[in-house]
Parts: sequence; C-alpha cells; structure tokens
Amino acid sequence: MSFDKSQSAGFLANQMARLFARSLQTRIAPLGLAPAQFMTLLALWEADGLTQKQLVERLDVEQATMANTLARMERDGLIVRRTHAADARAQCIYLTPRAIGMRGDATQAASMVNAIAMKGLSPQEAQQFLKLMTRVIGALKAGDDED
Repeated sequence: MSFDKSQSAGFLANQMARLFARSLQTRIAPLGLAPAQFMTLLALWEADGLTQKQLVERLDVEQATMANTLARMERDGLIVRRTHAADARAQCIYLTPRAIGMRGDATQAASMVNAIAMKGLSPQEAQQFLKLMTRVIGALKAGDDED
C-alpha cells in the first residue's frame, strides 16, 4: 500500500505551515524578529501583560519553547517581566516601546504573506478555506482533549 501525500491533510498542512513560516521569516527578519517571536507579539499586542502560562495556552506551544522565546525577546529588548499583582510567584509579560513600535511593520509583513498565499483564491474561496482550517483545528484540539 502506498501513501499518497497529495491526499494527506496532515502532510499538506505541514508543508503549508513550513512555507508560511519561511516566507514570514524572510519578511520579518529585517525587523530582528523570528516567527515564534512574532506569534508571541501578536498575543501581547492583543492583550499586554499576560503571564507565561497564559501565552502557552493561547499559542498552544510547549512551556519550554515559550520560556526560550521569552528569554530571547527579553534579551532583544522586546519585553519586560513584572511580578503579577495578585500572585508574587507569577510574572506578567509586557511589551517595550520598541515592540509596540514594530506592530505596523510586522503585521504588514504577515499580511503580505497571507495575500501571496491566497492570491489564487477568490474572496469566497479564501473565506471558505479559513473557515475549513478553523474547523479542522477545532477538531484536532477536541481530539487531543479526548486522549
């Protein structure tokens, strides 16, 4: 029995994710950002002051991966950590003025990648594609919860 990767949602999603990441990396590298940092910035631009645990949950990444990303971001002057007001054991992550100032250029770079990726689709197809991806992600998250 042969495996037809052109009919494998997992294979195609993985290939697409790698291509998106590579294209995004090319466009945000001049800003001094890596894709993992950009993903974290997106969450913090939406809600500054999250804890590391909240970032792990929102971005669905491993704790160690987030710890390494935050360490690099702190080193690069993108974030500062402050003790949580209600829990002295926890730290909240806040954006620096430098990170806040990157928002426009970084999100424009990501918008360019999305536009390139979707240019072969009609607006209706693009919306349907996004809806279908969202449903697949939801199904996979629900399936993980069942284990």
